[in-house]
Amino acid sequence: MDKRNPGMALVIGATGGVGGALADRLQADGWRVRALNRDPERARAVRPGLEWVRGDAMVEADVVAAADGARIIVHGANPPGYRNWAGLQLPMLASTIAAAKATGARILFPGTVYNYGPDAFPSIGEAAEQHPISRKGAIRVRMEQMLREAGVPVLIVRCGDFFGPKTGNNWFSQGLTRPGRPVTSVMYPGAPEIAHCWAYLPDVAETFLRLLATDLGPFETFHMQGQEVTGHDLVAAVSEAVGRRVPLRRLPWFALQAAAPFNETFREMLEMRYLWNRPILLDNARLATRLGAEPRTPLVEAVRATLIGQGSLQPAQAIAA
Repeated sequence: MDKRNPGMALVIGATGGVGGALADRLQADGWRVRALNRDPERARAVRPGLEWVRGDAMVEADVVAAADGARIIVHGANPPGYRNWAGLQLPMLASTIAAAKATGARILFPGTVYNYGPDAFPSIGEAAEQHPISRKGAIRVRMEQMLREAGVPVLIVRCGDFFGPKTGNNWFSQGLTRPGRPVTSVMYPGAPEIAHCWAYLPDVAETFLRLLATDLGPFETFHMQGQEVTGHDLVAAVSEAVGRRVPLRRLPWFALQAAAPFNETFREMLEMRYLWNRPILLDNARLATRLGAEPRTPLVEAVRATLIGQGSLQPAQAIAA
């Protein structure tokens, strides 16, 4: 691969967290980045600098056409707020697989811990059996099965809960803090003394790019350790980032249960409560062996950039802190 002109990458979900982070990182590395959106003019206003094309990730012909000439396809599509996963996730991935078959491109797929049930906890390796106990987990397992059976080059990097400078569909910006508002507390969903794995999106993107530069087989899976921190550690990092002590509050699961019959997002969040009841860590031994060391931004720096990016902290405040 010519490092000065590595080629073209198609990003599905470039307005989202993972897709956006990978689009940024690919551009920085010299890739020509094409992005698919049903409203490219609106998307261009939000994310300038990408080659936006009109299309729907649910329509196979649109994705195949957009992928013409691509060397990699980033599948970062994710229905917002956990809504209608069953109806959207598998068809969108089928479109991406069809595009990869048509072009020979490698699919880059960000994985999650949803695939795993408690039998795989606390330290999960790539070879751990996948026994999900949620509907979203079962869908994630099926998605990886589709990729394995597709007969196209695939790179999966499984991560903990995502967070990063661009507000996305993640626990940090939709549960722990509120975008666009100063941080007054951290609403933590689990026991604060239990370790949990978090994945800072720029580190995820960097990991994908570094892996692409290695000798990859046709189907590769790696686990990112990310930030293994307790709730107390995370709140301490938020406090340091904003320059004042921020209290930790416990997420009122009972309120979500009461509202769940009327709110699909709350119902889906309740299904994932088990992920906050015990330590869940990803064993990155294989990744560390391949790369030498996993890319990892210091926690406070990552939290500070996330809060600035979501409009909860002004850059001048961060400098003062």
